[in-house]
Amino acid sequence: MQALEHAELKWCVIGGVAVNHWAAEPMVTRDLDLVVAAEDIERAGVILAEAGFVAESHEWSIHFTGKSSVSIQLSTESCYRDFPSRAEAADVHGILMRVASLRDTLDGKVRAYSDASRRQSKRLKDLADIVRLVESHPELRSCLPDSIKDQLEAK
Repeated sequence: MQALEHAELKWCVIGGVAVNHWAAEPMVTRDLDLVVAAEDIERAGVILAEAGFVAESHEWSIHFTGKSSVSIQLSTESCYRDFPSRAEAADVHGILMRVASLRDTLDGKVRAYSDASRRQSKRLKDLADIVRLVESHPELRSCLPDSIKDQLEAK
């Protein structure tokens, strides 16, 4: 992430790493989901390639692999494009990075969970992440769609 920071790109982590920052109990994740401002996607790909990562393009993201088992997934979905403008600097497990705002993190997880085409195991993890966020920040419950509120009540 230092490479993106040195290039002065607008970026932030989303997904599980962002949830780990905002929730009281972190969980293991093997990828680092991030987003950059729309105008910086191509440049971010070049910067990460120069840092030693190999890129593989997908419909909604670009996956980067390097020497470790942790991969980087750069989202290209338009719904995340404004997240970097609201990101906050944060210490995540001893690493300074930009993290999506609390509300953006919740909204991203709600969106992922609501995608019926995702594998059930991923959707259940998304729901668990939503629960972790709401447990740590009870005020977020009012931001949830009724369908998710109903599921949380049933549990």
